[in-house]
Amino acid sequence: MKAIAILNLVLSAAIVVAHDGHHDDGSQMPLDYVRFPYQAQYPGDNTVTADSIFSGITTFARLPWVQCLGKDRSEAFDIAFIGAPFDTGTSYRPGARFGPAGIRAGSRRLTLYGGYNVPLDVNPFLSGLKIVDCGDIPVTPYDNKYAIKQIEDGHKELLHRKTYSPLGNDSLTGQPLIPVSKDGKHHPRVITLGGDHTIVLPLLRSIYSAYGAISVIHFDSHLDTWKPQVFGGAPSSQAAINHGTYFYWASQEGLIKNGSSIASHGAIRTTLSGPADYENDDDSGFQRIEAREIDTIGTDGIIKKIREVVGDKPVYLSIDIDSIDPAFAPATGTPETGGWSTRELRTILRGLDGLHIVSADIVEVAPAYDTNAELTTMAAADVLFEVMSVMAKTPLGKVQN
Repeated sequence: MKAIAILNLVLSAAIVVAHDGHHDDGSQMPLDYVRFPYQAQYPGDNTVTADSIFSGITTFARLPWVQCLGKDRSEAFDIAFIGAPFDTGTSYRPGARFGPAGIRAGSRRLTLYGGYNVPLDVNPFLSGLKIVDCGDIPVTPYDNKYAIKQIEDGHKELLHRKTYSPLGNDSLTGQPLIPVSKDGKHHPRVITLGGDHTIVLPLLRSIYSAYGAISVIHFDSHLDTWKPQVFGGAPSSQAAINHGTYFYWASQEGLIKNGSSIASHGAIRTTLSGPADYENDDDSGFQRIEAREIDTIGTDGIIKKIREVVGDKPVYLSIDIDSIDPAFAPATGTPETGGWSTRELRTILRGLDGLHIVSADIVEVAPAYDTNAELTTMAAADVLFEVMSVMAKTPLGKVQN
């Protein structure tokens, strides 16, 4: 027994020496050794694809995981994905707190074939931008007021991080680009995985700190500009802030550019308390595209209406998954039949190519109501793939007049 113990001690010492030598002596490193294995490798044109997509932790589209709100606070990036697992502002079916995890799972196959977006002629993963997954903002499920502040602070921390890549020059004139932000700084873009739609109020508060009052493109089947006295009755000041009133409060706080926002709520197809709801929607600065309009003006007409309102101004993009018909995306908090197909929404998002989308979100994904085929989480991931592709093609800069 004593001999065996001595032998084990010698072997342990040998392993430690070998381990240390592996780090100190480069010649001991095996072939294909990767010092930072969390950095995903994406195949390019005419290279090997369909590699394993199941290994490692599940990040959005296998992006590098960076603890942006933890030990990697100094890490720079150009586009960051961040989860906001909050669903205590919902009115019907809860469960969107699991949305970020579900969307990441639904995104695993995004790079199975390489990640090249054929209609937009871009591979966002190989566009030269540093794109990361920052994990989730720590959100309490016990105190809505505190949770909303956590979301604002977490988003703002990322929004005011330095970008990894410079703005560069205009592709047409060759002149240097200047930021489109109100504070004159070049900010990274943040894509938030919700969470119910209440999270957009703290997100817009964060956006205001860099861009001031912002234009909004909002895909949803509901108005979300209801007065608190109508939607829920506002029994308390905190209950007055929920996933049907957040745009009302955003308008009241001056976070939205009135008259230059468009609420193409996926589009509107919900019932109302009455015509007064539309009047209040008008007062909040929104213009509407009804879901049924796609039958008369098509996707091209909807894209045209959006672009005419927003113009070339910086814009925030908010996407409720219930803008898609529940036949294609059933796992959501307040489903409404008669919506757009996944294909139609993706087409419309591609039509935003060239807009200065400063940040975006997708909300109301509640995986517990999904099918075993992950229909909703895959749809959400594919929608964000289009958003990320549009972002990758258009820098947040303009030529100085």
